Parts: sequence; structure tokens; C-alpha cells
Amino acid sequence: MTTTWQVIRFGLVGVVNTGTYYGLYLLLGLRLPYLVAHVTAFALSMVGSFFLTTYFTYRTRPTWKKFLLFPLTNAANFVITTVGVYVLVDLLGMDSRYAPLVAAASAIPITFVLSRTIMLGPDTTRTRESLTETVASK
Repeated sequence: MTTTWQVIRFGLVGVVNTGTYYGLYLLLGLRLPYLVAHVTAFALSMVGSFFLTTYFTYRTRPTWKKFLLFPLTNAANFVITTVGVYVLVDLLGMDSRYAPLVAAASAIPITFVLSRTIMLGPDTTRTRESLTETVASK
């Protein structure tokens, strides 16, 4: 599967995951403070995202190792969106219902690279040139 198709599939999984997260966030936000709702919705949607990412995006089988490493791929996403939500709501006065969507957009490229590395291994992030140079140097 080419990287282009992986990016497209990653984007589709992202849309589903964002919808799941956002629905949970709004539902939990009815009873919980917005940051607690954000963290809880994020954690729950990440489990679903793991299975969609393994089966659909990269067409690989899930393993406990990948499952345990997968949250690391979302660490950057979590930090960026959490700080973003706080800045947008508390400092800039944005409506807390929309802030997570805005904050999440900037984390997408980082999450793709990290998830691809976890699911397929570090060698998948090499460029064709670096692979050719490695073979030529042997």
C-alpha cells in the first residue's frame, strides 16, 4: 500500500475518531468540566482509533505491543489539543464546544508519522534515497 493511500485512510479514520471524540466530549460536557470531558473523551476515542488504525489504515494486525505503544503516538496530539483547548477557551474566549476541533487540526501530521512508525516499524519512514544509500554503502 502506498503512503498516499495510507494518508487517505488515516484521514478517514481521523474523521471517524474526531466524530467519536467530539460526540463523547459534548455528552460528557453535560455533566463534567470541559477539560475533564476532553481528557475522558480523548482516552475513550483513542481505543477505537487504535483498532481502526491497525485494521483499516495500515492493514496490520493489532498486538499488545502496538496497543501499549499507540498512546505514545497520540501524546503529541494530546499535548497540542489540550494546550490548544485551554488557550482557545480560557485565553481567547472561544466557545468550548468548538475549541477542540480547531486545536486538533494542527496535530494531524505529527500523529500520522508517529502512528505509521509504531504500526509498521521505523524503517517505513525512510526515504527511497536513504534506503538506496544504505544498500550502496554495504
